[in-house]
Amino acid sequence: MADNMKTAVTDIVPDLGHAVDQQVETVSRWVDTLIEFAVTYGFQIFGALVFLVIGLKVAAWAGGRIAKSLGAKDIDQTLARFLGNMVKIIMVALLVIITLGNFGISIAPLIALAGASAFGATLAIQGPLSNYGAGLSIILSRIFVIGNTITINRDVTGVVENITLANTILLGEDGERITIPNKEIVGRVLVNSHENRVVQSRLCISESEDWELALDVLRTALADVDDLKDAPKPQVGVHDFTFGGVIIGLRFWVPSKRYYHVRYRANEAALKALKEAGIRLHSASHLAVAAPRLSADEAEDDSGAD
Repeated sequence: MADNMKTAVTDIVPDLGHAVDQQVETVSRWVDTLIEFAVTYGFQIFGALVFLVIGLKVAAWAGGRIAKSLGAKDIDQTLARFLGNMVKIIMVALLVIITLGNFGISIAPLIALAGASAFGATLAIQGPLSNYGAGLSIILSRIFVIGNTITINRDVTGVVENITLANTILLGEDGERITIPNKEIVGRVLVNSHENRVVQSRLCISESEDWELALDVLRTALADVDDLKDAPKPQVGVHDFTFGGVIIGLRFWVPSKRYYHVRYRANEAALKALKEAGIRLHSASHLAVAAPRLSADEAEDDSGAD
C-alpha cells in the first residue's frame, strides 16, 4: 500500500513541474510580445496621443476665438457661437481622422459603416434630429436673438436667454427658466416684441362722468410713471361702449423683465389719478346686461372663453 502511494506521488510531481514550466513559458512569450510592441509602436502611439490632446486644445481655443471675434464685430451672439462651434467640430473631426491614420487604422471602412447605419440611426433619433434642424433654421434665419421677448403660440412668453441646436431657453420675470424644444417653435405663431411687452388694460367709467377729463387724467398719470418715461408714448382713448358706461383703453410698453411690476404700478397710478379727479368707475346696476370683457390680454380672454 505504501509502495503504491509513493509511486503515485512520484508520477504527479513531474507532471506539475511540466505544467508550471508551460505557464512560465507562456507568460514569458506574452511579456516579450508586449515589449516588442512597445518598442516598435510605443513612440508612435505616444506621439499620436500627444497630437490629439494638443489638437483638442487648439480646436477649443480656435472655436472660442472665432466666436469672440465675430461678437466683437456686432455679429449676432447666437450665430457667432454657432460658427465657432462648427469650426471646433470640423477641427476635431480632422484630428480624429489623422490620429486614426497614425495608428494605422484605415477610415474608409468606418465611413462605409457610418453610411450604412445612418438610415437606421435617423429613424431612431428623428425627434432630436428634428430639433436640430429647427434650431439651425432659427439660428440662420434669426427670427429672434438673445435678449428678445417672444411669445410662442400665444401661450409661453419670456426673454430669450440662450439658443442651441436642440432647444431655446427663455427666462421668465420670476427667474424661472423655460426650455422649449426648437421643433415646438418653428411653424408656430411667434410674436417678437424685442426687449419690451405691451400692456393692454381697460376700465369702465359711468356715462355721466366727463370722459374727456378722464382721458387727460390717465395720460398725465401714465406719463409720470418713471418706468414708462423711456418707452413709447402711452395710448389712451375710448375703446368701446357698454350699457350705462364708457370703456377706456390703455396701451403702454414696459420692460419684459419687469412686466408685472411696472404694469401694477401703472394701474395703481391710473386708479389713484381718477380718484383724485373725482371720476368714478362704472358700477353694476340692478338691470342684468351682458357687457364686453374688460380684460385686454389675449391669454385671459381665451381662458375666460373656456
